[in-house]
Amino acid sequence: MRYILASKSPRRKDLMNSISSDFLIAIEDIDESISYKLDPVSAVKDIAKRKGEAVYKSYPNDLVISADTIVVLEKEIIGKPKDKIDAKKILRKLSNKTHQVYTGYAIHYLDKLIVGVVKTDVIFNELNDELIDKYIESGSPLDKAGAYGIQDNDKFPIIKNIIGSYDNVVGFPVKEIKEKIEEIVK
Repeated sequence: MRYILASKSPRRKDLMNSISSDFLIAIEDIDESISYKLDPVSAVKDIAKRKGEAVYKSYPNDLVISADTIVVLEKEIIGKPKDKIDAKKILRKLSNKTHQVYTGYAIHYLDKLIVGVVKTDVIFNELNDELIDKYIESGSPLDKAGAYGIQDNDKFPIIKNIIGSYDNVVGFPVKEIKEKIEEIVK
């Protein structure tokens, strides 16, 4: 059995190393837009499941792990910013508020499937335009749901606190996925 990570995210790849240092990355494009019409929990679970299914077809004897992460503020799903202007709008919207990060994950192995979701509450500091502009100029927020990465917090203090899994906010809840892998390979 090999581990297959169905994600091109460099952050997921880094976190996958704490599950196994020997894994392949395989990606199949799927239409994610249709899932965003669902509630947040159903959306991330659906996208993760379909990402994994698409890859599992090519690797039916291996363990395939897929994930999807979204940011939700007051029932509004906030995806990746379209550009720098959109990133600034998103960060202003999240400033001084609490939002949720949901990561759906799916594990496919020998015709078995486990799908789950992890939620973390993220409390933002009050952000001023100077901090927002510096952060956006770094380029980091432009490829992330919610226009931020928790791993950037040391350099750009945007997050006051989190309630839940740090790894989930990065986009790959390692502890929960490890537990489910143990269940599925029994």
